[in-house]
Amino acid sequence: MWSSLVTLALIAVEFVYLRGWYRLRKAIPHLLSVWRLAAFSCGLLLLWAVVGSPLSAMDHHLLTAHMAQHLLLMTVSAPLTLLGAPVIVLLNGLPEPFGRLLSGLLVGCLPAHALGRMVTHPLLCWFAGTVAVIAWHIPALFEVGMGSARWHEVEYACFFAAGILFWWPVVQPWPSLARWSTWGVPLYLFLATLPCDALSAFLTFCGRVVYPHYLSVHRLFNISPLGDQQCAGALMWVWVTLVYLAPATVVTIQMLSPQRRALNAEVE
Repeated sequence: MWSSLVTLALIAVEFVYLRGWYRLRKAIPHLLSVWRLAAFSCGLLLLWAVVGSPLSAMDHHLLTAHMAQHLLLMTVSAPLTLLGAPVIVLLNGLPEPFGRLLSGLLVGCLPAHALGRMVTHPLLCWFAGTVAVIAWHIPALFEVGMGSARWHEVEYACFFAAGILFWWPVVQPWPSLARWSTWGVPLYLFLATLPCDALSAFLTFCGRVVYPHYLSVHRLFNISPLGDQQCAGALMWVWVTLVYLAPATVVTIQMLSPQRRALNAEVE
């Protein structure tokens, strides 16, 4: 039942996005490129694969599957969704009365504008991403998520929402404005790797099974609970390092390029 609801909801969101994208492209042909449509659609497809498809049950049997799911939600699905400029496109895809109402709240309502600026502040976004990862891997809270379908859904929602918040200052989709210098992006991403590295190192090298849930479930692929945990920790370590530091390196190279430095000199 849950997967059916998720599937229907994501299909509805994709339909609204397609409608908004088509309307904007028709009005202003060069405003939104096809790659933004592809990014948003891929983001939703990955969200469905993790939450709504039959693959979502694998994390009850393997910690590595659980780790892969939360990494896909936070570091792939969330940024791809933001790269699709979802706010402006979805607003234009809604029926006009609702679109105008929500646009007015975003642009003209001072309390809503102030709340949006507070929620998308880089410091809060960094803490949201970090706290979601660390908190849901505390053994007591982890067991709650695995023992209750409702709490498992809450866990999925937390990972995706935290991913949206974490990547918001990096992607900066409309209607957000840059809140910091571009040099802040590499530091932001580098600092985000540290708590993830600490957690993944602990899971890899602690030498004991941290989560009792995996001691009593049916094993897949003939892997031991401790081997599964070590594989999950290694996956997190490698994946987070690549996904966070790769864009940080790209931004740094762009900022140090002669063309960018010349442009900054002209602006000054």
